[in-house]
Amino acid sequence: MAYLYPLSIVLSFLLTISPSLSTNSEGNALHALRSRLSDPTNVLQSWDPTLVNPCTWFHVTCDSSNHVTRLDLGNSNISGTLGPELGELRHLKYLELYRNDIGGKIPKELGNMKNLVSMDIYGNRFEGEIPKSFAKLKSLRFLRLNNNKLSGSIPRELTTLKDLKVFDVSNNDLCGTIPVDGPFTSFPMERYLDPVNLTCLACSFLELLGHGSYCFFVKMLGFFRTGVHFSCQHCLHQSHGDASAPANGLVQVMSYANTLLHASFENNKLNGPELKGLVPYDFGC
Repeated sequence: MAYLYPLSIVLSFLLTISPSLSTNSEGNALHALRSRLSDPTNVLQSWDPTLVNPCTWFHVTCDSSNHVTRLDLGNSNISGTLGPELGELRHLKYLELYRNDIGGKIPKELGNMKNLVSMDIYGNRFEGEIPKSFAKLKSLRFLRLNNNKLSGSIPRELTTLKDLKVFDVSNNDLCGTIPVDGPFTSFPMERYLDPVNLTCLACSFLELLGHGSYCFFVKMLGFFRTGVHFSCQHCLHQSHGDASAPANGLVQVMSYANTLLHASFENNKLNGPELKGLVPYDFGC
């Protein structure tokens, strides 16, 4: 039994340094990030991987347990890409990388940062699709992805983010429709449809409800407001044989009256809100 005594000492030592081991893994993740970035103004000069943890580095904030909770590198004149190791920052609450020149795809591993409250990576050169893994960020309240080169449709998995308050994907290359479930039900109507799309949508419903003759007057009103001559190609409607689809779609549109949150979808290839039973969510992609 004498051999158990040294073993117990080793175990006690490991338990004592476990926070340091954790923060070392976070330091390794940040050092890997630094190796991927070009830093012409030496913003990351203090990021010394030989230190016990990264809590003394500039632009890094830790909690009382020496876990990294905030990364502030917004407007820092850095470029490069993000890697999967960034997902090791499991205690991170604020990821601020806005207004830089970071490109490539957004790593799906960012969905592992389950304590994240705010992700601001707008004003970069990110491309590819919005990761579906973001649906795992249940504490997320602010998601700003605007002014990048993102493509594809808005993942429907994001409708499970019940605490989401701000969602900005403007000035990208997104296609399809905008979700209407979860937090998206309360986003402002004017952020979904511009006057052109509103006119077309109204015309579509009239046609689907058997009142297509009134569409002429709707188009005239739309012309006087927007200066656009409307044709039937403007109207986005696809019937799938469901007699109740027009009414359900109308209810979906009218449900946006409550303005509780902030969202921005401008300057994409989006086709307005998803009209269940009328238009598939990836319509136009």
